[in-house]
This record gives sequence, structure tokens and C-alpha cells, in this order.
Amino acid sequence: MKKIVFFFLTASLFINCDKKTEIVSTVTVKNNLTVDREFETVEVDISNLAAEKVADLVILDADNSIVTSQIVDTDLDGKNDVILFQPTLKANQTKEYSVVVSKVAKQTDTAYCYSRFVPERTDDYTWENNKVGFRTFGPVAQKMVEDGVKGGTLSSGIDAWLKRVEYPIINLWYKRNDAEKGAYHTDHGEGLDNFHVGVSRGVGGTAVKVDTSYYFSRNFTSYKTITTGPIRTSFVLTYAEWDANGKQIKETKHISLDYGQNLSRFEIDVKGTETISTGLTLHKKKGVTNQNKANFWISHWETLDDSEIGTGIVTTKPYFFGSEKYITSKKDESNHFLHLNVVNDKVVFYSGFGWVKSKQFSNQLDWENYLTDFSKKISSPLIVTQN
Repeated sequence: MKKIVFFFLTASLFINCDKKTEIVSTVTVKNNLTVDREFETVEVDISNLAAEKVADLVILDADNSIVTSQIVDTDLDGKNDVILFQPTLKANQTKEYSVVVSKVAKQTDTAYCYSRFVPERTDDYTWENNKVGFRTFGPVAQKMVEDGVKGGTLSSGIDAWLKRVEYPIINLWYKRNDAEKGAYHTDHGEGLDNFHVGVSRGVGGTAVKVDTSYYFSRNFTSYKTITTGPIRTSFVLTYAEWDANGKQIKETKHISLDYGQNLSRFEIDVKGTETISTGLTLHKKKGVTNQNKANFWISHWETLDDSEIGTGIVTTKPYFFGSEKYITSKKDESNHFLHLNVVNDKVVFYSGFGWVKSKQFSNQLDWENYLTDFSKKISSPLIVTQN
């Protein structure tokens, strides 16, 4: 994979735009909502720039202050395609930014948005940002279950890693778990993995409904990491073709998680069905479910050990098809489902959680207000013009 270049400079650092600084693009970003907006990522096309210029790209605001950015080779063809940044805009505000080539000193930023394959813990794929963490399970874990080997996991559900610190924890928790098996199930001040998934959908696993039954894929069969950095981590998970009561389903998941967000973005290429569902586990069926058809989301709020957690899934109008609280006596198969239309062999949704101990949300109302605000923003994305 081509090396990814990251930039981070504080807002107090400025560039004097003299002849040594070349402006290669001007970007106008407009907020058309009556609310302030931040932590929404803008993608700027740099595919036509020469490689020697891309290495020195930075984003400047109107005051020539450098904005945190990240360069990404989105298709891993060896050529960087986009530069990412997150503007901060007041209600109805418009701002202009410049993409420039500059030789100013750069400081590598922490990869708050991080993901990787984890062979030391069987074969998890795990991802996080400064707010939340997730993982799912690979083919070795599946084969262990099929062969009767202890320690395997047979599930395409999405696990929630409940972190309550800003800094990255994936490598810390796995290292701690190597030294003491199960260590990440205990909160050492950073959070813990106490969110049971089993064969449930966890936080955004997919399913296909045929008649009154739901059918699931098995574990992912391969992965491809696209990027990690200060703004975004993204990757691709591929699944073996699977059977849904006679329907042959092909599914590839493009997953990304941006800085400051509690929800991962799932863009799924799917064939073999006109609708697909994504679900939230109901665990012991003692939590509270809710759905908001006007803003295309579902949620679940429950007590988890000595705290509370809200999970949720949000989509947009073209994909929204309805929802269902599905209760069954089968272990881990009770889920709250959001139904999605497959549009041009694709669905897009956002799934994640908020944990009270992380001090981001105090109660169910806080969490559901977040989902509504998130829905309004993805339904009316920032308007970006590039010259």
C-alpha cells in the first residue's frame, strides 16, 4: 500500500503566501442548515496533481492558518486521490479554503482514526477514532468454531469497544490481552469490551429477511486497509457468497470512521436481494427501542453492567424501507432491525453507539437527539465547490 501522508499543525501556525507557496485549488464550503457544524469531513479531489506536489499539500483557511488534513489513496492504485479536512462552520455560514503546495515544516499527527487486522487475537479486524471502537471477526475464528476448537467466533456481527479516552486504545488493549488473557474485559480507566455480540447483529451487522426469518452471512473472508490518520480510517471487508433461504447473497462492506463521530459509515455492495436489513442486538431484551421514520433511524438504550449505552443506525431517505423489533427465543438472535432498499446494488447506513461512562451522553434523550442531528446533516451535506 502506498504510504499515506498526514498533516497536523496548530491553528496558531500560519503561512505567508509568497512565491514559494503555490495555490492549486480553492474550495468553498457552505453550511445550508441553521445549526453549527463540525467533525464533518470534506473530500477534495487531487487526482490530477503530480506526485511531487501532493507530498507538500496543506489546507489553509481564509486567515492562512493551516487546517488538519489527510491525504488518501482511495483505491490503492499507488496514486493519492483526495485530501480530507474538517471545516468548522456556524449556522448558514460559507467559508473558503485553499489547497496549497508549501515547504513549511510539518508535524505528523496521532492516528486517532485507526484500524488494522489483528492476527494475534485469532483474526479480528478492529477500528476506532477518538470517541468509539469496533471490531468484527475473520475466517480463522470461524473455522475454529466449525472444527470445535475453543476460542473461535462465528459471527458477522459488529462488536462495540467501549472506550472513554481520546487517545488510541486498540494496540494497548491487545497488548494487555496478550499478557493477560481477557484483560480488555476489565476497565483499567480507558474503557473495556463488555458488549456481547455472539451471533447477533451487534451494532450494524447485516441480514436478509425472507418471509418471517432473518439470514446472516458468516465471518469476513478477506480485508483491505485503505487509510488511517487524524481524519479518517477506512477499509474493505469481503464475505463469501451466502444463502438466504434460496437467495444467493454477495456482499462487500466498505467501512469508514471519521474523527469526532460516534457512527461508522457502511457502504455495502450487495447482489441477490432487493432489500437488506441491519440490526442492533437486544441482548437480554430489557432495553428500550425506538425508531424515527422522519429522520430514518432506529435506536436501542439499555443498562450495561454499571452504566448505560445507546446504540443506533441512521440512513437516508432513498435507502429507508422501515424497521422491526424482532424477538425470538433463539440465543442472541433478537435484534432491532432497520430495513434498507438496495439502490443500484448498494446500501449506505451509519451505525454506532454512545456510552454514558464516556461522558458524551447522559441519557437516552441525549443519544436520540444526536441521531436526529446526525440524520439532518447527512441528509443535507455540506455543499462543496472546488475550483
